[in-house]
Amino acid sequence: MKNSQTMMEEKQLGFFDLLKESLKIPFRNPNLIIFAFFSSLPFFSFLIMYETVFQQTMIKTLKDILKERTSPFGVFDYYYATPGATERLIEGISSKFFLLCLIYLGILHLLDLFSMIAIVDIASMIYKGDRKAMNLKDMLSRCIKETRIKGPLITSIYALLLDSLISVGLVSTVMYIYLGSIASFFSMVFSLVFIILLSKYIEWSAVWNMGILISILEEKHGDVALIISAYLSRGSRQLGFLLMLVYFAWRFALRLGCVYVGWDKGGSGVAVTVVHASLVCLAKMWLWLIFMVYLYDCKKKRLHEKIDVEGGQEEST
Repeated sequence: MKNSQTMMEEKQLGFFDLLKESLKIPFRNPNLIIFAFFSSLPFFSFLIMYETVFQQTMIKTLKDILKERTSPFGVFDYYYATPGATERLIEGISSKFFLLCLIYLGILHLLDLFSMIAIVDIASMIYKGDRKAMNLKDMLSRCIKETRIKGPLITSIYALLLDSLISVGLVSTVMYIYLGSIASFFSMVFSLVFIILLSKYIEWSAVWNMGILISILEEKHGDVALIISAYLSRGSRQLGFLLMLVYFAWRFALRLGCVYVGWDKGGSGVAVTVVHASLVCLAKMWLWLIFMVYLYDCKKKRLHEKIDVEGGQEEST
């Protein structure tokens, strides 16, 4: 029993261990890099179009807000006190945001999912050592004939719905704090609610991502995959939280950079958008490789815990 506990502690991977292990996977079979490049091309192409519209809309919206007041809190006071100001602002940007939602939900999300399924499925075989010597033809053949599509799609829809609900809650809380006429005490309460909800959103995002991975690698989908993910990640939630926090911080930094570069022109331009989309694709691919290693590490941890429990029962008898 002690030996199994020692083995579990030795094999438990930390944050930097996950980064190192995930970086080793493409170098075990360099064909994976080429395969991932071509698999991500459709997603990359539509991401450029999406980012172009999104950045223009976001910069225009920020300019419309800031042109009325120089102080951030003065901005919110203006839109709360001026009749029809908020409605005019919403009407001016609603059509573009509606178009962005359609592009994301109808096209971008699916392309991202399909590229992730193809990459993770091949990468898992390389990581486990099943098929280290796969060439591009083998990868493409497996992607077409053996890759699961239905299960990951169902689980991703579950995850997207949960993600959307929490996102609406976060946005509503922020809008209620700054656009609503509430006392300072309640403002502090809602600010605390926002911080707690944001932290849980980041933590649950790791669970949802692992659930999608389970649907790719196993014959589980929907709420079953998410429940298994929650069970496997129990005890390792802080690590998943840290992974998603770094990823969200990276995406936020890229977004701020694009706004800064494109502020005067109303958009960041083609070159900057292409670089931004490339960095997003690389970050997403690396994130899924990290979470794949994280999933297998959580499975090992649960396996060792099961061995410890069975060993303890045998000793007691």
